[in-house]
This record gives sequence, C-alpha cells and structure tokens, in this order.
Amino acid sequence: MKNLFRNPKESIAAKLIIATGLLIVILSLIFWYAIFLKQQKDVMSIAVEYGNSFTDFIKRSTRHSMLSLHTSTIQKTLEDIDTAEGVERIRIYSHTGSIFYSSNKKDVGNSVNKASIACTGCHDNIRSPGLLPEPKKWEVYKSAEGVTSLKLIDTIGNEPSCYTAACHVHPENQKILGFVEADISLALLDKTLFRQGLALTAYVLIFVVAISLFLGIINYKIVTHPVNELAKGMEEVAKGDLGYSAKINSVDEIGMLAKRFNAMLKDLKAAKDQRILWTETLEKEIAKKTEEIQRTQAGLMQTEKLASLGRMSAGIAHEINNPLTGVVTYAHLLKKRFPEGSPEAEDLDVIIEQAERCSKIIKNLQTFARASAPEKEEIDVNRILQQTLSMIRNQEKFHNIKFITSFEKGELRILGVTNQLQQVFLNMLINASDAMHEKGSVTVATRRINEKGDPFVEIEFTDTGVGIKETDLPKLFEPFFTTKPQDKGTGLGLSVSHGIIKHLGGQIKVRSRPGKGASFFVMLPAAGEKA
Repeated sequence: MKNLFRNPKESIAAKLIIATGLLIVILSLIFWYAIFLKQQKDVMSIAVEYGNSFTDFIKRSTRHSMLSLHTSTIQKTLEDIDTAEGVERIRIYSHTGSIFYSSNKKDVGNSVNKASIACTGCHDNIRSPGLLPEPKKWEVYKSAEGVTSLKLIDTIGNEPSCYTAACHVHPENQKILGFVEADISLALLDKTLFRQGLALTAYVLIFVVAISLFLGIINYKIVTHPVNELAKGMEEVAKGDLGYSAKINSVDEIGMLAKRFNAMLKDLKAAKDQRILWTETLEKEIAKKTEEIQRTQAGLMQTEKLASLGRMSAGIAHEINNPLTGVVTYAHLLKKRFPEGSPEAEDLDVIIEQAERCSKIIKNLQTFARASAPEKEEIDVNRILQQTLSMIRNQEKFHNIKFITSFEKGELRILGVTNQLQQVFLNMLINASDAMHEKGSVTVATRRINEKGDPFVEIEFTDTGVGIKETDLPKLFEPFFTTKPQDKGTGLGLSVSHGIIKHLGGQIKVRSRPGKGASFFVMLPAAGEKA
C-alpha cells in the first residue's frame, strides 16, 4: 500500500484512485459552487423581500405628512428611520429625478444620477421617456467601505386621497408621483455567507479526503492485492514452477481470471508431462507425411510417364493408320478380281471391315490425344458421349462390360472444349470399369434439368461396382487421393475432371453406398437457353 503512488504509471490501482479522486474533486467543486450560488440567491431573495417591506414601511410612515404637505415632518421621519442599524440612506424624489427629501440633507434639491438604477431601472434610454416592460426595482453594489449594499426603489402612486385633497398639488392623470429609494447594508449577510462558505468548503474537503481514503483501501483490497498475486504467479511460472496456485477467492472478474490462471497452470503441467509422448507422435506424423510425399512424387512420375505414353501413342497411331489405309485400298482392288458372293470376296469384306474398324479406333484415339487450344465452343453432349463410347467399346478393358445408354432426344448443347469433355467422360468410364473389376454394367444417361432457375445439362454415369465408403466421399476430388491399388491409379483423374467441369461453370455430384455401386452426375450450363 505504501508503494502504491511511487510510480502511478505502473499501478492500475493508483490510476483508478487518481482518476476517481479527480472526478470526485471536480464534482464536489461543482456541487460546492452550485450550493454557494443557491445560498447567495436565497439570502438575496430574503434581503429583497425584507427590503420591499422596509420601503413599504417608509411610504406608510410618510403618507399622512405627504397628504398634509408637512415637508419638515417628512424630512424628520426619514432622518429618524436612517438611525436604524443597517440603513445607509433614504431618499424621496420625483419622476423627473429631483430629490425632495433625503436622510442626508445635502442631497435635498439635487438630482439623482441618470446612470443609476433610479433611471435605468425603468427607462430603456436615459434620454428618452420609453419604459422597460419589467422595471428593475433593486440592485446590489459595493459601498465605499467595501461592504455589500442593497439599493431598493419603489414607486409612490397617485391615490384618490391625494388628487382629491384641498391642495390639488397633483393632477388626477398623473399615475406616479415619485419614488422612494432606500440603501440597506448587507454586512451581516456577508459575514453569514462567508461563514457558511467556510463551513461548506470544510465539509467538501472532509468528504473528498474520506472518499479518497476509503477508495484507496477498497481499490487495494479489490484490485492491487489480487493483481500483485497474479503477477507473482506469473513470475513463478517464468521460473518453471508450474505447481504454483494463485490464492484469490473472490467471485468477481479478477477471481474468475485467477481460476482460469490456475487451470492454465494445471494444463501446462499436464502438457509438460506429455512432451515426450508428443515428440514421439510428431515423429510418427513426420514419417507418415514423408511417406505421403514419396507416394505423391511417385504419382507425379507415373503421371509424367502416362503423358509421355499418350504422346507416343498418338504418334504410333498416326504411323499405324497409313498401312491400314493401304490394306483397305488393296483389299478393295483385290476384291474386284473375285465374283460377288464368292468365299474370297466375303473374306476380303471381313478384312476391309476390320481394317476400317481399326482405322476408326485410331482416328478416335488421335482426336482425343490431339492438343488443341482451350477455346470454348458449342458442343453436343450426346455426340461427344457416342464418340467416347465408340473409342472404348472394343478395348479389352471393356469387353465384359455392358453399356446402357439413355440419351435425351435432340441436341444437348453446352459451351465447352471437346477434348476436355472427352477426357472427363473417359475418366468416368475407366473408373466405373475399375470399380466393377472390368465386369458389370454402366448406365450413361443425359437429360435437361433446372438448377436454381438456370438450365443445365446433366450426364449420369452409374456403375454396379463396389461403391464408395462414406468416409472417402469428401476426399474424392483431392489430388492424388485414390482407393485403387498403387499400380492401378494415380489419384489425379477425378481431381482433373473436377477442375475441368468447374472451369466450365458446372459441378460434379456423387451418390454411392458401399456394395451398391456409385453414380456420378456431371452438370454443365446449357448453351443458348434461358430458364
């Protein structure tokens, strides 16, 4: 506690005490000033009230003498009243400012100061007769002795008893005959206000000191001590002592923080005890990832081999196509030498048919393998599917597979790249063959659908294979992920197909259950159609 204010920048309790103390001081000063002004206003209101009573007393005391025009009596009355304690001066003057009577005889016959409240209290301009809507009847000023004085002014009205008297000094239409002015000393009130101000100031100071003291004690108990306890705990943790426990039992935010701090220390201690186990686990994970990287590298190498094999196959297909063309040509020439329907002609028809079949297969292979600029064009999906099926039907891999086609009538046109779509469709059919161990049936169907109000073409590939595990479905389109044996696939087919279809604005959906086969749905935006 004694070191609390040595360096307030480093103490949250000191900051709170100082900030709250300043706030209390400011609010106390405002409160003190407001009460002081209120006291002055109340005291002045009482003084004015008693002053008005005093001017009424003067008018009543001089009324009879004024009605009877006993001027000496009026003067004597004012001088007698002036002897009372606190009365500084009494004057009676006309509405023009001429002083007729005064407790100070030297003032009689003179005129009042035009700049005083005697004139400015009623007239908006001392040179004009214009009257203010609400005349001011009193003011406070400092006398020559430095004492606060109150000047009060009251009107002397023209009563019926005045304008009906035998003297007829004033006409009936004159409403105001003159004014009574009284100057009263407020020295006693000054002393009272001063003593009250001192007492109020002392009360405020005592209040501020007491509040600051209690605030300091409360902040120390609630903030400083718990924070110091937490700081000590952090120092112990920094030294390596994870068995330390902060002894804070409050249920507030700092108490919750201490509980979390102690729980954190327990967790850290448990984590330290398991460090060796974690290290072993990490080493196993590193070994596992290393093995995955090696498999990925092997897959990339296999992919490069397949790409090279594809380019070589395209060249070989071109070379094979030339002699096949010669075989067909010479077979036709040789056929002309034999009669129509002869065994030799029928044998030559078989040679021509099989050679043209080989030529067609090679032509489709060249079309698929040919590199082309990826420019999109309108393509009939049904035609691409028929070409792809024609290309693979006579391959050994598909000899024991039955193809069931259900194409929607008419052209199903989309915007895409022919070779890329052939690559996707071929990959779907190869995957179906592998899933069925090259024996079963594959259903290929096309249809028009609407997806969220937009027209799409959907191509369905359904096989009767082993299906896909539910845990493998989210990973199907990840690069190098495959459920096939290592020598059967690279894990790139579905990933590449997914990328091609996504680039064309479509998507691939999968529906499968283990042992029930799998269905792949390729959805592509229809070209030239609106929903």
